[in-house]
Amino acid sequence: MNVKLPPILDTAAVRAVDATAISRGGLPGCLLMRKAAQSLVDRLGQVWPHVRAVLVVAGPGNNGGDGYLVARLLRERGVVVRLVAPLGRPLVGDALTACDEYTAAGGLIEEEAAIRLGDAQLIVDALLGTGLTRDLGGAALDVVRAINASGLPVIAADTPSGLDTDTGLARPEAVRATETITFVADKIGFHLGVGPDHVGILHTDTLGVPEFAFADAMPRLVAISETLVARLLPRRRRTAHKGDHGRVVVVGGGAGMPGAVRLAGEAALRAGAGLVTVVTHPSHASAIAMSRPELISLGLDGSGSMRALLESADVIAVGPGLGQTAWARDLYAEVLECGRPLVVDADALNLLAVMPQRRGNWILTPHPGEASRLLGWSVAAVQADRLKAVDELATRYDATVVLKGARTLVTAPGCTTPLVCLAGNPGMATAGMGDVLTGIIAAVAAQQTAALNLLEAAAVGVQVHGNAGDLAAYAEAYAAAHAAERGLMASDLMQSLRRAVNP
Repeated sequence: MNVKLPPILDTAAVRAVDATAISRGGLPGCLLMRKAAQSLVDRLGQVWPHVRAVLVVAGPGNNGGDGYLVARLLRERGVVVRLVAPLGRPLVGDALTACDEYTAAGGLIEEEAAIRLGDAQLIVDALLGTGLTRDLGGAALDVVRAINASGLPVIAADTPSGLDTDTGLARPEAVRATETITFVADKIGFHLGVGPDHVGILHTDTLGVPEFAFADAMPRLVAISETLVARLLPRRRRTAHKGDHGRVVVVGGGAGMPGAVRLAGEAALRAGAGLVTVVTHPSHASAIAMSRPELISLGLDGSGSMRALLESADVIAVGPGLGQTAWARDLYAEVLECGRPLVVDADALNLLAVMPQRRGNWILTPHPGEASRLLGWSVAAVQADRLKAVDELATRYDATVVLKGARTLVTAPGCTTPLVCLAGNPGMATAGMGDVLTGIIAAVAAQQTAALNLLEAAAVGVQVHGNAGDLAAYAEAYAAAHAAERGLMASDLMQSLRRAVNP
């Protein structure tokens, strides 16, 4: 892709950027530490302006150094600070300097292992940084558990303590931060495994590190950008007609399951496809046409062919509510015989798992359960290494792959850096959301005016879906801080989709 997107790095790459900034960028480690502390204090003041008592938990390394500087800056602002060093004080380097400055300014250090909350209204987690290489135990694990049990808001310096910033796994437990201020660059582990559960609201501050310091950094993930969305969904010509905006066919909706294919069809229309036909079980065709007359609804009982219809489509979506009956298998087989680009979801993925094949011009959109069947892995194994799973799916099936979940991943054969969607919210973990995504991706692909790029179409579809979910959950009727996530339904995205596809 030719759109520049922000990189997400692993721990080794961030350290290399740090080293370059220090050696060639005129930014000594002590200055970076001061900038980091100031950034955290500023954010704390913005989000919690009325907090007057803070507990800082500081470790013995550079992350602890951030904590000592944060404590000193907060004291200068008149905040009552208690600083606890349950793993001991820093012994060397910039962290030791920060500790000495804090005590020289009158700050006290409590070195007992047990955490006492006292009058604290907020906790600053500066216990452990990105250098975690083994599971926590002893005092460190006790402290992490105490922070999580406190019930207080937590702001983490660089990373929540106990979270592996390369894998996104808790080792074996990690601080659940309300907000995380990460420094220099975003870290891959924040978007994998249980990372999204622990970082809370994530902010990245590069601390003024010059761009050249990132020149040799190889990103492990790239965030899908709104620039890419705008490029694939440009403003339409005044003389455009429906034939210019793509023909989508959605195949699904077996007996007794009309909802999924109906959602996918309407989502394709709402995402801008010019013409959408739903192929479904005869028992559903009239109901779908009545509830959404803009959809062309075709009922097939298994005796007829849809070859001419499929050949006229720009993109075919197959799977929502399809089932795995003989009727479903017949429709699925006919779709696979067609040479048109496909978006494959739900029961079509389950049929594919039984009869694997490679195709090239298709997008697979599995959730972890479907991915486990496609790979022959356990769901736990898929979730433990989502990067490996999405790469293996792309290679094994010669497909563009959308691995759904918190921080949905998108990749394709030959793609060295998978894309990740940072939009979306927990309210979207509900029935029908995947069907809506299928329709959106099909519509975005069908509207591409240049040569079809399935990777870009899938990425933009995923981003639009996440944006629509956020618009629906954080509706204008609510303050920005009021998340209306619980109770969100897939059909709630239909109106917000119009805003999301008109960037």
